[in-house]
Amino acid sequence: MAKKTMNNKLKLHGFNNLTKSLSFNIYDICYTLNEDARKEYIAYIDEAYNAERLTNILTEVSKIIGANILNIARQDYEPEGASVTILICEEPDEAHKESVVGHLDKSHITVHTYPESHPDKGISTFRADIDVSTCGLISPLKALNYLIHSFESDIVIMDYRVRGFTRNVRGHKHFIDHKITSIQDYLDRQIRNSYDMVDVNIYQEYFFHTKMRLRDLDLPTYLFGNDDRELSTKQQREIRKRVEHEIMEIFYGRNMPG
Repeated sequence: MAKKTMNNKLKLHGFNNLTKSLSFNIYDICYTLNEDARKEYIAYIDEAYNAERLTNILTEVSKIIGANILNIARQDYEPEGASVTILICEEPDEAHKESVVGHLDKSHITVHTYPESHPDKGISTFRADIDVSTCGLISPLKALNYLIHSFESDIVIMDYRVRGFTRNVRGHKHFIDHKITSIQDYLDRQIRNSYDMVDVNIYQEYFFHTKMRLRDLDLPTYLFGNDDRELSTKQQREIRKRVEHEIMEIFYGRNMPG
């Protein structure tokens, strides 16, 4: 129902200055048995999500939400990590294509990546921070499923916030222009079936928060450079415990004993 109401446009007076922000923290967890494997994993994930690939993902996001790209800035970092920022607008802006450094009334899409590792427990974590901030009728929620599928993450933490207001032709203010009760309303069935989810929503402030963690921990998908069949039952049990502990700490946002 929510997806259908998204297309019901209000008859507005003047410019729609509603700002819609969709922010992600996305985490991918991996376990390596030694230092060489850890370095290989960091190098692999850094290459898999380099600035060029991230640019391709965000360019597709722009197409999905129906935005026009004004400018792209991207950077790979040493020793690892990458950033991409895309400036977008609702209508084509050919006249300003060469001078789009400070268009504060425009929208943007950004991504930053952070590969890191635990100093002594074999755990490595890839984190990507994504922000899709739009102004006007463009909705970042349209790209929600594509972004989650693009990163195939163990944990996804999302915030969606609508700010500002617009007026209809009678002068009545609208502080939101679509119906939503939860970010989960916009997730496809495959994602909903794959993740356990928790919501914290403040409806009167038009703020929606959803945390997701993969429902099933399939140990082979968390091992890098080794096959689980090479490990003893005791080793498998210990690795599973460490991975689960890492996921729980990130999901709940606090250090836990164990």
